[in-house]
Amino acid sequence: MTTIPSTTPTTTGATSATKTAGPTLGKDDFLKLLVGQLRNQDPMNPSSDTDFIGQMAQFSQLEQTTNMAGTNEKLAAQQEGARAVALLGRTVTYPDAVSGVSTTGVVERVEWADGHPNLTVGGVAGIDPSSVTAVQ
Repeated sequence: MTTIPSTTPTTTGATSATKTAGPTLGKDDFLKLLVGQLRNQDPMNPSSDTDFIGQMAQFSQLEQTTNMAGTNEKLAAQQEGARAVALLGRTVTYPDAVSGVSTTGVVERVEWADGHPNLTVGGVAGIDPSSVTAVQ
């Protein structure tokens, strides 16, 4: 866990508080920090326009990066599925899960479990496509 010291003053005048956050901060956390900063700023010494615009640009960049990461995850899942489907009817070699001995068979079926494809090879179901060591 990450400990993040707060730089915004509290309404009671305390110097700083400590917040324990999860492994990453998301766009909602960033927006909450920005709103908190605006709410607690000194009216006699407000943030400059350039500071505010810079923070908004950072927020926009964070949101776009988050959106791009989600899109990349979807693309990776689609590619994983396409690679598995491309193995249908092909002869593949994979290590047996129990003995570790290389086994060869024809891919008969592709099924999805928890968003990931599994192969049925020579009547044996549940073969992870990433464990395939050879394709003929």
